[in-house]
Amino acid sequence: MSSVTYLSRRRFVLSSAAGLALPWLEAAGQSAESAPWNGPAVVRRVYLATRRASWPRPDLDFKQEVAEIEARLKELERRYPGEIRFTGGELLQPGGDLAATIAGAAEADVILAFNLAHGVLSTLDKLFEARRPVLLFAQPYSGHDWTHQTVFAQQGRPAEVLASSDFAELDGYVKLFRTIHHLRHSKVLLMAPPTSRPSGEAFTKQFGTAFGYPAYLDLKAIYDAVDAAKARQGADAFIRLASRVVEPTREEIVDSFRLHLAIQELLGREKANAIAIDCLGGFGRKELPAYPCVSFSKLNDAGLYGVCECDLDSTMTQLLVTSFSGKPGFVSDPVFDTGRNEVIHAHCVSATAMQGVGGPTSPFMVRSHLEDHKGVSMQVLLPPAGPVTVARFWGPGKFVVSTGEATGNVDDERGCRTKIRTRVANARKFLDVWAAPIAGNNPRVGTRDLLHRVVFYGDHTEDINRLGRLLAFQVVPEV
Repeated sequence: MSSVTYLSRRRFVLSSAAGLALPWLEAAGQSAESAPWNGPAVVRRVYLATRRASWPRPDLDFKQEVAEIEARLKELERRYPGEIRFTGGELLQPGGDLAATIAGAAEADVILAFNLAHGVLSTLDKLFEARRPVLLFAQPYSGHDWTHQTVFAQQGRPAEVLASSDFAELDGYVKLFRTIHHLRHSKVLLMAPPTSRPSGEAFTKQFGTAFGYPAYLDLKAIYDAVDAAKARQGADAFIRLASRVVEPTREEIVDSFRLHLAIQELLGREKANAIAIDCLGGFGRKELPAYPCVSFSKLNDAGLYGVCECDLDSTMTQLLVTSFSGKPGFVSDPVFDTGRNEVIHAHCVSATAMQGVGGPTSPFMVRSHLEDHKGVSMQVLLPPAGPVTVARFWGPGKFVVSTGEATGNVDDERGCRTKIRTRVANARKFLDVWAAPIAGNNPRVGTRDLLHRVVFYGDHTEDINRLGRLLAFQVVPEV
């Protein structure tokens, strides 16, 4: 198992090296690895057959076929300890008890169905009643039911087809199954005034993600009770790690660490792994005692999620991509420069471990927030490290994606603190179609809705497309 391709269950946790903890797990005497979003993907395996075989051959021994596949799945489970857990294993034929299978499959993250003979479509149709994603594995000469892949997509069914003689191709789906588990068992906190607070209901319905809606006063009460000495200790360690401290005072940095400790405590109380806050508005209204930029950077470095401006779509984008890639996301305000064939991604919040949770960190300077020259943010010198994926949900049903190449930083007092250049195939063409899949005919769409994108190091388009089929959302290339 390679840690380069995706985060293992052992790594995709709150890292002790990052100084983070899960108080509610510790109180129960459990390790951080036992957090519900870190559990193994539960996969219900089923075998689809006809009453008698014709294609691929009339004397096919279904039980022998099942036994051979079971041996391969046991080997897969052995290669990924703690990553995947199989349940079920029944042979489904016409006239069998499908109701029990459907009931059992409803508790799984994914159904893995093996097409043993041609003519199992009616049984496969029934499996969708479990309302779980289905991966149909069709070996060559097993049947022709794979031809319905496009039909499933047009019907909005959560289904993917793997047509191969190579069982090793299942390895690439283990991380995607775990993403599905991750989404089902994650909890996102959304903090904004009630009149402007986004609703996570549609994401809950599609992916199972839970949401909480704490008030600013809840966070402020925890902030006021934070151990001041612990906040000073954290702030001083942070200052030592920084390459420079430019505008903020030590007192402002201590306040940021008090807020970080308060956010950690709030996540623990709510049993959540993600938080998105209307930070600009909250700080401006004095409902936030400090900007959460430093806290969000540390959360993202540790494989959790801190997202600015209470941007629900960008938060869910990070949950999706980080969970299988191991790469934190950088929510950005893109800036076009057609003269250089570039898109510059800029924001005042960035992880430092953008190349992978638990991996190398980038140098950073401690800066004020650029929008008002107040509080504390970070200017992270992100690496010019090859391809990047730029993506965003537009509600749970649509996901826009593009790619580029990270070529260097921009050190400019205009725009947000952290800026990374990306070279794209054709900046002029990209500009002409920017946000077209999002804007549609909606005259009330907001600028931030059109603007925000999330940058991830690496090209993840193939896995995003697979997840789009498995989770029934439309993947739309932006250019």
